[in-house]
Amino acid sequence: MTEYNKNLDYYENRAAEMTGKLLEKLDTQEVRTMANLCELTSFKIGGPADLLIEPASLEAVAAALELLKKDAFPFMVIGNGSNLLFSDNGYRGAILRIADNLTNVEIEDTQVTAEAGILLSKLANQLLDKELAGFEFASGIPGTLGGAVYMNAGAYDGEMKDVVAWAEVLMPDGKVERLTNAELGFSYRHSRIMEAGGIVLRVGLELNRGMYKDIKAKTDDLTEKRTSKQPLEKASAGSTFKRPAGYFAGKLIEDAGLRGLSYGKAQVSPKHCGFIVNNGGATAEQVLHLINVVRKTVRDTYGVELEPEVRIIPEFPEVPEIPV
Repeated sequence: MTEYNKNLDYYENRAAEMTGKLLEKLDTQEVRTMANLCELTSFKIGGPADLLIEPASLEAVAAALELLKKDAFPFMVIGNGSNLLFSDNGYRGAILRIADNLTNVEIEDTQVTAEAGILLSKLANQLLDKELAGFEFASGIPGTLGGAVYMNAGAYDGEMKDVVAWAEVLMPDGKVERLTNAELGFSYRHSRIMEAGGIVLRVGLELNRGMYKDIKAKTDDLTEKRTSKQPLEKASAGSTFKRPAGYFAGKLIEDAGLRGLSYGKAQVSPKHCGFIVNNGGATAEQVLHLINVVRKTVRDTYGVELEPEVRIIPEFPEVPEIPV
């Protein structure tokens, strides 16, 4: 038996055991086996995950996390899957998904409290109806609020750090901490939550009063800019690379002569070179090949190292030790 098959058997056996334990705590609709990751990511790429957990409440999130950690079962947390590239063979572990299952929003004057699973676009529409300004930049970002806070997502000169007052984060020890904006340690595409290994549960936003027509006009203007300049008609994970200091990744890639470069069904977008898109049926292997070609070419041509913004998820995650 190959080492690969040994690993596969190990994960399959453990997944069966974990499924039984989860179903003792969660409802049947909250736990699925062998869920196709290509259906849960904006890249539309990825094989099956051993387990998919979609908790229906914040309490269920904590219960699932406690079980996973107690048995040292490999897992990762995702939102809308808008910046992820999973292996073609899938993910040997559990995916804990906080998305359209946790979307409650409460608004009091200019203060907003929202659960982490709500899509930024849906939240932006609710804030527009309440004539709250300051969130327009996030209206077209294809992710959840929790994921956006986790990575300090931003666009068009706005970032989550500009509007987040606090976030409730489930820490690895099982405790929920309310962290202020300063304590969240925001920087470019980064927050303290990444190092802490926490999970965003709820977020408090502080916005400004505005007029409906002005907020709508700004949102529409940003939407027009996105649709005219970005390949939104294609499956992708958004910007493939982080912005290198002093440069724009898309321009470096274009100037290096890589516009439209294809490998299989993966392609450097002719519309915006900062995006690698799935032209239908692209594999993770093809996307990774293009990422490596782009990085090497830009490095050799300009001496600039491009760092991927898309998170590349291995099939076999590191297996944690069972707590003593």
